[in-house]
Amino acid sequence: MTPAFEKLQQALKSLPGVGYRSAERMALHLLVEKPERRIALVAALEAAARAVHRCVRCGNLAEGEQCAVCADTRRDDAVVCVVEHVPDLVAMERSGAYRGVYHVLYGRLSPINGVGPGELNWEALRTRLESGAVRELILALGNDVEGEATCHFITQHLGTVHDVAVKVSRIGFGLPSGGGVLYADAVTLKSALDGRRDYV
Repeated sequence: MTPAFEKLQQALKSLPGVGYRSAERMALHLLVEKPERRIALVAALEAAARAVHRCVRCGNLAEGEQCAVCADTRRDDAVVCVVEHVPDLVAMERSGAYRGVYHVLYGRLSPINGVGPGELNWEALRTRLESGAVRELILALGNDVEGEATCHFITQHLGTVHDVAVKVSRIGFGLPSGGGVLYADAVTLKSALDGRRDYV
């Protein structure tokens, strides 16, 4: 194969869930079998890159100032579910079991990897908490060491906020040890939400 083809294949292989063979098939499909799809794909990527950004309130994907969840007046704004990444939010929405709003951290604390509060979407969450508008905070983070450390950090901060009473709960029922939200099925996520426990 040509150097340009191999470069394209490597770029495709760097995407999540794409292996060597899948990248090769996609590259051949776009370049040889269905070149018209390449034009549509490039146009869609460029349009999305221009239009899609983080919701100013929660960090979800949005095209306006707020995402569809935050803009939905039927949601309970006082109940905030904290997730690590947007795919976790998507998985929660797919379960159909949750009618509150979200906050996407874009990661979790990991001092060994140089990830502190400044590398997360923490300031926006702190602002929401300090506004007094949050009644319950549901921590839907992975139940491994880093997930627990992040949950502990959040609850520690709540202890420093005066005149703010926030119930903190933690999902976990039905989720395997060390697992997260992304790979759980809808029934498991519903059980995890229904069986959430106080976290203090």
